Amino acid sequence: MASIVPTILTNDPTVYQQQAGLYPQFAKRIQIDISDGEFVAVPTVTESNIALPQNVMVDLHMMVLRPSEHLQQIIALKPSLVIFHAEAAENLLESINELKKAGIKTGVAMLKSTYPGRIRAYIEVVDHVMIFAGELGKQGGTADMLQTEKVSLIRAIRSDVEIGWDGGANMKTIRAIAHADIDVVNVGSAIAKAQDPAAAYGELVKEAERRGVAL
Repeated sequence: MASIVPTILTNDPTVYQQQAGLYPQFAKRIQIDISDGEFVAVPTVTESNIALPQNVMVDLHMMVLRPSEHLQQIIALKPSLVIFHAEAAENLLESINELKKAGIKTGVAMLKSTYPGRIRAYIEVVDHVMIFAGELGKQGGTADMLQTEKVSLIRAIRSDVEIGWDGGANMKTIRAIAHADIDVVNVGSAIAKAQDPAAAYGELVKEAERRGVAL
């Protein structure tokens, strides 16, 4: 069964604090999106000006060009998982090894144009592979469902790796995504913009568990 993971994407410290305080009340795992303003132009809070919520698993989705420059502050935060983009400007293996030494799980994200076979060296050593199917730095986009075809290609490289999905997950798409052999579905605006985020999360969980054709 796929885990539904609320995602925080904001450049407003007040919004960050609100969501970081609220989401752990109903979710066991959350994702925080962090941008350096280079890999994606949309600004966000950064690892240097946030505190991570306690008593919840925290994934950091690092949309950064040079991951090695962020390692020291990331390790100090002690998140559960750190996901770097395969399309970053440097080889990720050294940063992955440093995180592993610090006892932090590692992940690699791939944009829509990236073929899993091209990043085999990363997939073979990380704990998590994120299929990014939306638009970087934005919530509320449309899911590119053709990206589900990457799942079997990833499994062919590492059958046991955790596979995540980010982009366009909502009540209309969650069932199809969850049943595409995806382990983690990150959800942004469908929770953040809901009148009752906790209730929206609960409905997404129920819909993800349903079987049959989505009508």
